Amino acid sequence: MNWDWIMSACLGVGLAACCGFRVFVPMLIAGIGTKLGLIGTMGGFEWISSWPALFLLGVATVVELGAYYIPWLDNALDTIAGPTAIVAGTLLSTSYLQIDSPVLDWGLGLMLGGGSAGLIQAGTSLLRLGSTATTGGLANPIVSTTENAASFGFSILAILLPLLTMVILFVILIYIASRLLNRRRVTFTKPAKP
Repeated sequence: MNWDWIMSACLGVGLAACCGFRVFVPMLIAGIGTKLGLIGTMGGFEWISSWPALFLLGVATVVELGAYYIPWLDNALDTIAGPTAIVAGTLLSTSYLQIDSPVLDWGLGLMLGGGSAGLIQAGTSLLRLGSTATTGGLANPIVSTTENAASFGFSILAILLPLLTMVILFVILIYIASRLLNRRRVTFTKPAKP
């Protein structure tokens, strides 16, 4: 295996996983990183660092960040954020994976990038639902601020230290997956009587 391929995979999947926190933040950070020459895309994906794309991603990021602070709108956004995060995660991971075969590139992008973005999005949606149920939505701005910080922080970290970011996000993914699986576990024993 080539070290460049490993680093590009960590970069692509790390940015993709951040789409599970916020859809547009990692795309904007990736576009800025590409524009500054810190990272490079595969051929055909150079548009992500064009000025029109950066402008549109900047506007979309501001709207998305602000919308998550409106109590009823944050839960509504989670409904469309799931599929959108998978698409954005697939696009980001595919644009940075250094693979010559388009079929393999898009296939791995969907499985690794889209899957990690979807899993993190599912975890954040459940967290917001729990916050709404337990606090009546009063704690949702705190949850939103934490998700915003995670999206910005991990996106920047993915560009600067892709391997470390992958390790951290892998631990988060394992934690979310185990929590989701534990929610589905059904016990068939009777509870002990006091």
